[in-house]
Amino acid sequence: MTEFEPPAAAPGTPRAAAPGDQPAAYDAVVLAGGAARRLGGADKPAVRVGGRPLLDRVLAACADARTTVVVAGPRPTARPVTWAREDPPGGGPVAALDAGLRHVTAEHVVLLSADLPFLDGRTVGALLDALRRGAADGVLLTDADGRDQPLVAAYRTPSLRRELAALSARHGGTAGLPLRRLTGALDLLRISDPVASFDCDTWDDIATARARIREHGHVLDEWISAAKDELGIDLDVDTGVLLDLARDAAHGVARPAAPLTTFLVGFAAARAGGDADAVAEAARKAVALARRWAEEDTEDAAPDTEDAAPDTPSGGAEPDTRTDAG
Repeated sequence: MTEFEPPAAAPGTPRAAAPGDQPAAYDAVVLAGGAARRLGGADKPAVRVGGRPLLDRVLAACADARTTVVVAGPRPTARPVTWAREDPPGGGPVAALDAGLRHVTAEHVVLLSADLPFLDGRTVGALLDALRRGAADGVLLTDADGRDQPLVAAYRTPSLRRELAALSARHGGTAGLPLRRLTGALDLLRISDPVASFDCDTWDDIATARARIREHGHVLDEWISAAKDELGIDLDVDTGVLLDLARDAAHGVARPAAPLTTFLVGFAAARAGGDADAVAEAARKAVALARRWAEEDTEDAAPDTEDAAPDTPSGGAEPDTRTDAG
């Protein structure tokens, strides 16, 4: 079990690619065929955390890979992948990596296990960025105890192929070999990240992961990601705009107006093309309407100054305020 710690930026962690950057293409290999003995033989990649299978969560983190290869028996996934199988099945991580690399063409490859609930695209980008900026064969994460996690890493594809060929020649194949036999021959850069490297080996790990995503600071993003996967939506929108709209509709109109208005915004955006700009424009119009609606209530509550009674008596005479006035 990898010890869990709250998320924190590790000192010296390289930055991920900025939104305007155009990073070079990379491929991803996800190993999802382990026996999961510490889970009682359960189908670990299918175990759900935050409403999504662990495998789908990992696939979302490498969604921008040119080719994603999953080494396991085929199954339904939220994103299209290429399937591969080690020979023999159950031959271990080195054999699985060997099978996955046969479908890889990019210069860089991200190697991941299928049980990383907190891995995200930013971490994958940081690994690739560090690899491209340096001369090492690979960049991997270390966990809270400083242990290497070679299945949360980015590698140079030629380096992996070189060492796989050497291992195969030395041992007559790759089946049954521990992964450290391969990584021990590579020049590796290490980045400490106890959160992204957190893997789910036991049911206690699963429980920890499920509890964390329900914390206040994570639950909304987790729910949106799960809902998009479930609905087949691959669209990033400004959730702050939608939350502001829901607030304005709830406070300025009526509480049930919040979910109904956001539904109508989504429907209008879909009719207008369905991209992020269409959502933003539909939300802008609905926010403006909600504010106009609320302003009318304020105006109706204000007194009409033209019809208000005058402060002076009729006839226009000023009242005599002297103390001896009769």
